[in-house]
Amino acid sequence: MRICSLLPGATEVVAALGLADELVGISHECDYPQEIRRKPVLVRAAIDTAQATSREIDRRVRETLENGDRLYALDEPLFSRAQPDLVITQDLCQVCAITPSQLQRAIAALPKEPRLLTLNPTGLNDVLADVERIGGATGREPEARTLAATLRARLQSVRERVATAERPTVVCLEWLDPLYAAGHWVPEMVARAGGKDPIGTGSAPSKHIAWEQVLAAAPDVLVMMPCGFSATKALRELDRLAVPSRWPGWATIPAVRNGRVFAVDASSYFSRPGPRLVEGVAMLATLCHPSLFGATLPPGVERMPSGNLRAS
Repeated sequence: MRICSLLPGATEVVAALGLADELVGISHECDYPQEIRRKPVLVRAAIDTAQATSREIDRRVRETLENGDRLYALDEPLFSRAQPDLVITQDLCQVCAITPSQLQRAIAALPKEPRLLTLNPTGLNDVLADVERIGGATGREPEARTLAATLRARLQSVRERVATAERPTVVCLEWLDPLYAAGHWVPEMVARAGGKDPIGTGSAPSKHIAWEQVLAAAPDVLVMMPCGFSATKALRELDRLAVPSRWPGWATIPAVRNGRVFAVDASSYFSRPGPRLVEGVAMLATLCHPSLFGATLPPGVERMPSGNLRAS
């Protein structure tokens, strides 16, 4: 089977099912696992975000959409040469990846119409169900059921360990300038990790919030997870923003007072609907309950340096 996966999380599933060799095209954001990185890249972004600040990215995205332009372009000649039997895409967020409507012309030009599998997950159960959907579309149903069962067992293990623990208040910021509270599956991830999120709305898009809402929530744990950012890039952005002076009352927040402000690798464990969201739940559980899971920060998490927590 010849597979084009234009969604990073789906690409991870395809590889986990032992089908990496059958990938004939991926998106520009598909970077895991290592073995797929040399596959033909069929999508390019209209905006270069590598060195841009969160404010600059937000402005460019808004301007692009307001002008009626697209954020992503499909390399149609390369797509045609790929001759896929199956194309996996998403219909959840036009800011995140290419959508089915953008594929229509390219698919119509192919000599043989491929199967189009469109994913639209808004919660963890949807993500796990999509693992099985991909298995069904690729003829790997038993492997997909096994993978989904393993992921569900990991989630259950975390749930059992936090079942009787006191639940800290957790605020997850999906964008920093302007501020957005994480939505979709992230509030559910917090709940499964033994926390409570008073701001985010589960199964709904991330939403713009005022700093005063974070202040009123008084989070015990504050997690910075800008969409698509690594933990290191998120910390650089926080440093650039000079948050102690930018956000009034910063020093009064319990998470700040107790040194529990973290940046995470959102790109790998929170932004993408794929198997590694389960690892993200385990990461949040460690941040919420160090007495249960150990105080050592897992890979992909960085604590905001104490010097940056103090107001200037």
